[in-house]
Amino acid sequence: MQLELRHLRVICAIADAGSLSRAAGTIGVSQPALTAQLQRVEGALGGQLFRRGRLGITPTPFGQFVLTRARSILLTVDELVTGSGADARRSDVARIGGYVTPLLSGLLSRLFEVPGVSITVHTEYSPRLLLDLLISRRLDAATLVDYPGNELSAPPSIGMRLVVTEPVFILMSSAHPLAGEEEVRLADLADDDWVLSPPDGVGWPECVYAACQDAGFSPRVPHSMTEQAMIRQLVAGGHAVSPCQATVPDGPGIVVRPIAGTPLWLRHLVAWRRDGPLADRAEELAEFATQAHRDAIGERPHYASWLARNEGLRTPA
Repeated sequence: MQLELRHLRVICAIADAGSLSRAAGTIGVSQPALTAQLQRVEGALGGQLFRRGRLGITPTPFGQFVLTRARSILLTVDELVTGSGADARRSDVARIGGYVTPLLSGLLSRLFEVPGVSITVHTEYSPRLLLDLLISRRLDAATLVDYPGNELSAPPSIGMRLVVTEPVFILMSSAHPLAGEEEVRLADLADDDWVLSPPDGVGWPECVYAACQDAGFSPRVPHSMTEQAMIRQLVAGGHAVSPCQATVPDGPGIVVRPIAGTPLWLRHLVAWRRDGPLADRAEELAEFATQAHRDAIGERPHYASWLARNEGLRTPA
């Protein structure tokens, strides 16, 4: 039997109902027919999904494994099918997207406090994907990043505002020989292992490789990941260094240091659909993002001290 989406919906319905008889009533089939269908699905997957008991049915460990993935698949498919439909044009809910940063979290905390504004949140790693979701009407506003020389270009339907251009710093172990330095020369990290996040569609990590080449070396990158907790664990253990946003916090076993000469920069942007529910709040949206970034600086002494030392430094256009 070839597994289909309807089969995934069936096993989710059974799990939600807690019994085959209730699930059969919900789906609109007889219980024997549903039982037979479940057996075919279990045969196709190669394992028992539910355990029968006096109080109904519960997922087996394998069933829980399948259910988790089935729900994720169905959610993604439903999003693809309905993302640009009638639900996407509701004016009473604003859908906010972004990559997880202090700027995004600070913006969201302010939006949640605005009377009459209901929001949902969707995070993605790729700024290019976030912009595409805006263009396809699956998001109403988003926080984005790009890099000087690799700027995102918005179509006429999308408004975009630069919030700030900030330097890229280095995350390293507090036991690193250079951890006590005020700034770190990129060339002095030539012998370190690096952890880099994968391509984001707008110039990362290509800009890192280019900066390292300008410093006279090609970085050794045995690790590639986006999960910040895992990156911090690798760095704290002394297994790698990693470029990071200037607003990334220090932590146990970790320090954040500026790169001497500031060879790497990124831009924070806010974008919105001009026909979306936040179009008339574009100025407010940009101001909220700016305030969130300022608050993040105030909580990062390494960034605040860098700004004090580099007052008047020209940032890339």
